[in-house]
Amino acid sequence: MEKTIVLLRGINVGGKRKLAMAELRKAAISAGIADFQTYIQSGNLLFSAASAADAETKIEALAKADFDMAIEAIARTARQWSAYASGSPFPDAEKDRPNLLHLGISKQRPADDIAEKLRERAKHGEQIIVIGDAIWIDFVNGVADSKLSPAALDKAAGSTVTMRNWRTVCKLAEMLAEG
Repeated sequence: MEKTIVLLRGINVGGKRKLAMAELRKAAISAGIADFQTYIQSGNLLFSAASAADAETKIEALAKADFDMAIEAIARTARQWSAYASGSPFPDAEKDRPNLLHLGISKQRPADDIAEKLRERAKHGEQIIVIGDAIWIDFVNGVADSKLSPAALDKAAGSTVTMRNWRTVCKLAEMLAEG
């Protein structure tokens, strides 16, 4: 068993697809996931699992069975997450605008040409670097006017993508380190 970060896609955003983390935590503990933790309401989970794939399957099944919600879960092991949190390709953004620096991870390995596809849509000053399975985007001028929508990210990656800002990346790494 390894500590695993699981990110839920598209819940509690704009008042839609509401899923209270306290209720999810209670359901997970009832299902036998003793070390289940959450961070803020946007679907950031931490618990031990046999593998990232196992963690995704457990959470998707739990959401369907207990809340009748089809939710996509995207998981990474503690080792993978620690590598993300060790530093982005945008160190200035980490310090100056951590809320505008985002890590995107996809359900499946992203398409080889994802960076090029995203750069074609980036019309608001966004800077994009893909390293392995990490899609790093510095939304220099803000996220609101960006054409890099969730649908555009999914299409470019070839599978579902979810994003977290640098502050959340670091907080989840801290939670992993705390055990």
